[in-house]
Amino acid sequence: MAYDIPAEQSSAQRSRNNHRDLLLISVPRTASNLFLKVLNIHHQPNVVTNKTAGYFFYDAYMIAARDLQKPAHLWTTDEKTLIRNTYQQCLDRLEELRAQAHRENKIVFAKEHAFWLVNPGTMHGPPSNPSANGGASPDAARDDDVSFRLQTPDSTTPGPERTYSPNNQTLLPDEYLRTWQLAFIIRHPALAWPSMYRAMLKMSKELGMLDEDGVRGASAANMSLAWTRKLFDWYAEQSGGAGPLVVDAHDLIHDAGSVALRFCEATGLDKSVVQFEWGCATAGSGSESESVVKKWGSEGSLDEKAARIMLSTLEASKGIVKDKAPASVDVRAEAVKWRAEFGEEAAGLIEKAVWAAMPDYEYLRERRVRA
Repeated sequence: MAYDIPAEQSSAQRSRNNHRDLLLISVPRTASNLFLKVLNIHHQPNVVTNKTAGYFFYDAYMIAARDLQKPAHLWTTDEKTLIRNTYQQCLDRLEELRAQAHRENKIVFAKEHAFWLVNPGTMHGPPSNPSANGGASPDAARDDDVSFRLQTPDSTTPGPERTYSPNNQTLLPDEYLRTWQLAFIIRHPALAWPSMYRAMLKMSKELGMLDEDGVRGASAANMSLAWTRKLFDWYAEQSGGAGPLVVDAHDLIHDAGSVALRFCEATGLDKSVVQFEWGCATAGSGSESESVVKKWGSEGSLDEKAARIMLSTLEASKGIVKDKAPASVDVRAEAVKWRAEFGEEAAGLIEKAVWAAMPDYEYLRERRVRA
């Protein structure tokens, strides 16, 4: 089922949503940066965001992800303290910006990858599953889970109660997450996952950011829609069955006008600043596309170079590139190409991850926004 927003949301619901801070949940290579470009998020008159339009938890995730193969119960006390404190600092920065936005009678917009919000104590599976936590006992795994939970400010979550319902595997309590309007962007795994692996491989070869194990570990950790679906289901439960907004990258690329305008209508963003064409980085030093990359770091820095790799298509574009979203995807045919490009072992990892993600993708896609 695809949501027709006016039918799914009453005017009262839309009014409430239009005054709520907006959190867009993505995974890498789902055209989320293209979506922000179309929404023209930095020029939305009633929105406050940071220079990268989100990724507040990037620093903390990068520390937690140094060894994605090692469960949290094997981390030292110092490692756990560093990770927990860094996550708390990330949340504090987000809340500082949120307070500023509210003083200006505006909303905050943030985009975060789903996996970056996951409690490190549950990254390797549910706390009740010892085998998924490297052999840790359920109690030990649960202790790790609790120890990473963040302190949320009384300004957004007043009162002593902090609950974590089953589908909330994040660092943030239900009471805090309910203060956000959640939205999601997804893409067919057979398009997103090889693109992700390709980008990780390029960063490894050109920047030395990851070794071979790191490329596979980081790719495998992010090649999932399980955490996205958990958050979707959590939101639906909390809102009495009304699902959050879901945008499919295919619809965005082929029907950007309808998708973006309906998204704006539901969230309170300004439709008048939505754009479908823009300058490209080669057009001159003042182009907006180039500035997107520069917002990630100073020229020549590792972060800036990584952003240039991750945003290469968007940076070079003057508008939406439709050949990045074929009308149909044959996973088995694509897998043949992956073997030729990446080799048998890596292609096998990608194909396995694609098939594993397909039920979650189809589930979310059925609930997407479209005209």
